[in-house]
Amino acid sequence: MKITVAENSLQQQDAFQVRTLVFVEEQQVPAELEIDELENDSIHFVGYEEDVPGAAARMRYVDDYAKLERICILKDFRGKHYGNDLVWAMEEEAKKRGMKKAKLNAQTRAIPFYERLGYTVVSDEFMDAGIPHKTMTKQL
Repeated sequence: MKITVAENSLQQQDAFQVRTLVFVEEQQVPAELEIDELENDSIHFVGYEEDVPGAAARMRYVDDYAKLERICILKDFRGKHYGNDLVWAMEEEAKKRGMKKAKLNAQTRAIPFYERLGYTVVSDEFMDAGIPHKTMTKQL
């Protein structure tokens, strides 16, 4: 899978399509919570396998850290370690922009995945869009 920073509206729409399929359709997150007012302040990532979008995420800079958000892989693309590739691409982009720390709010079922990538839980459990989460951080 080729992970790229969305550089045009088509790539950004591909990212939104993947996010909508995973979060809104699969996980039943309300559409108005998924695509929000922070999109224009975000860097969007999209992953393609043979020109088919299968992964997406966004990243924002908040204070002194990169906030990794909306990380998702379409069901048909799971199990191929594309999640690793997506997070690594986000971390590399953050480092290029001078960030030394990454932070994310992980769905609790995804915590082992992020721990394998070096993230540490730093919060108690909280609900976001009806799904339990914990905040995790990593020094880049």
